[in-house]
Amino acid sequence: MRAGPARPLRAADMKKDVRILLVGEPRVGKTSLIMSLVSEEFPEEVPPRAEEITIPADVTPERVPTHIVDYSEAEQSDEQLHQEISQANVICIVYAVNNKHSIDKCSAKNLKNISELFYYAQKAVLHPTGPLYCPEEKEMKPACIKALTRIFKISDQDNDGTLNDAELNFFQRICFNTPLAPQALEDVKNVVRKHISDGVADSGLTLKGFLFLHTLFIQRGRHETTWTVLRRFGYDDDLDLTPEYLFPLLKIPPDCTTELNHHAYLFLQSTFDKHDLDRDCALSPDELKDLFKVFPYIPWGPDVNNTVCTNERGWITYQGFLSQWTLTTYLDVQRCLEYLGYLGYSILTEQESQASAITVTRDKKIDLQKKQTQRNVFRCNVIGMKNSGKSGVLQALLGRNLMRQKKIRDDHKSYYAINTVYVYGQEKYLLLHDISESEFLTEAEIICDVVCLVYDVSNSKSFEYCARIFKQHFMDSRIPCLIIAAKSDLHEVKQDYSISPADFCRKHKMPPPQAFTCNTADAPSKDIFVKLTTMAMYPEDHYRDRLSRDMGNTDRIENLRKIWVFLKTAFHARLRCMCTCNRCTFCICQNFLNSDLLQSVKNKIFTAVLNRHVTQADLKSSTFWLRASFGATVFAVLGFAMYKALLKQR
Repeated sequence: MRAGPARPLRAADMKKDVRILLVGEPRVGKTSLIMSLVSEEFPEEVPPRAEEITIPADVTPERVPTHIVDYSEAEQSDEQLHQEISQANVICIVYAVNNKHSIDKCSAKNLKNISELFYYAQKAVLHPTGPLYCPEEKEMKPACIKALTRIFKISDQDNDGTLNDAELNFFQRICFNTPLAPQALEDVKNVVRKHISDGVADSGLTLKGFLFLHTLFIQRGRHETTWTVLRRFGYDDDLDLTPEYLFPLLKIPPDCTTELNHHAYLFLQSTFDKHDLDRDCALSPDELKDLFKVFPYIPWGPDVNNTVCTNERGWITYQGFLSQWTLTTYLDVQRCLEYLGYLGYSILTEQESQASAITVTRDKKIDLQKKQTQRNVFRCNVIGMKNSGKSGVLQALLGRNLMRQKKIRDDHKSYYAINTVYVYGQEKYLLLHDISESEFLTEAEIICDVVCLVYDVSNSKSFEYCARIFKQHFMDSRIPCLIIAAKSDLHEVKQDYSISPADFCRKHKMPPPQAFTCNTADAPSKDIFVKLTTMAMYPEDHYRDRLSRDMGNTDRIENLRKIWVFLKTAFHARLRCMCTCNRCTFCICQNFLNSDLLQSVKNKIFTAVLNRHVTQADLKSSTFWLRASFGATVFAVLGFAMYKALLKQR
């Protein structure tokens, strides 16, 4: 690693400007220094105090505007001095000495080291030594070591404990905008080898070697090199990660959700592979701990293992790892941005910020209008009484039967579960949220893509709660609902409600209750999760079906009556065209159409069609009208045949 031209720093990387205050006894040369810097010649006449000058950013080495302020005891009070000191970033104390050799070190008259004076003053502000190094102990401070250790681990992309040539070149390029030649790399390693024995291993730079190099930079007065690295990785002057780095601006309009995009998933896949050292497609506790060493705290608690898929040993699998990140992005995108910042997403992917990893979905109302969605994550609120089987539904999504669920500790339980579900060959994420039992749901508890109402078939009082919540919040909503008859392996009892769950679903034009149990030898069935995801993906179809089923008997009879009148009128028109006397045949047919026999047949057809329409909850309106049209055609053909028979008799 070698210090080269530093990359252009962002506005958040360092101070916006530098304010230098010159103080000292009268007539020691404060004003002369300032005027010599500006005019590049020694002034013959020196005023008592120079006006504040500003050096533009484009003419300073660090590309930062610099303000130089003169102080005059004759013109300013002590109060003004205190105010100037409080505003200054750095204070230069100017004094005159009688030693001729000392005068030669900095002279306004000879223009000697004037630029250097203000350069080092600026450098003391922009690249302070204090946070990095302890001169008494002659070693870096713990906060600096911690920050550089995180940077080393992020840069060690294969997680082998050393920075190989490719990783060193990448590090050099992203920090200093220039790669290292092979000989330069070797020179760096030789410097480390010369001073410490374990600084280089297997031709790679170890953590000890990396820290030694930065110590060497600081000791030789090149601490701007270390600061360039620290600021590139998001640190401020106090060696804390800046809010601008951790929480980049991300605008999320109402009714929109947040998801990880393809590039983010690729990054997370490489992160998982980096730490899955035994290649078993799961992260052991030690591997997970190693992954979180770049975090200031452990972000995942034991409940995560019951939120996503794990292997038989309870270790988070590859699929579970991606699911947990998907969950965090959906529920708390700011926390997701923070976590990606700790992992160095923007640095390793060479993006402006972590915000480039997030996709903000379009407004859900647009999805409903276009009757299609671009989203990949769907939220299902699971509602029911306590002990109705909601937890079993959540754990079943993760493939866990009742035996595995019994091993979960109460303090490790989760109110969320997320996993992938395939719908028509498309991989989607279904997020289940267990809503606690309450008399009324909050607005936040209502917002979702689909509702799962769970009741216990063995508890007679269980269904009433589901029915009440449905009527209070979802009966007039466009949110699709599905009722789950949980614990279906137990003896089913009659529910203490005015109508049965099946009749309730039929009445409110919902799919019939879905029998479900976790008490299985293998993983529970995922059919209900496919159905829930499908309903969430196509809510407009569900709503349209409810509307068509919600047509009362009166409306359906009216539609059938219109068909009957149309056929009857058409039949009459045909007879009028073929009859010459406008009496005989027409009158005979008119009497036939109004006869008790035909009216009885008509009523039986109406009843049969209506009953069939009501009892088949999944019958589509298009199918119904197709069958009605077919029946009308058959009726017309039979009527015309009867008409011809009557003509022959005549």
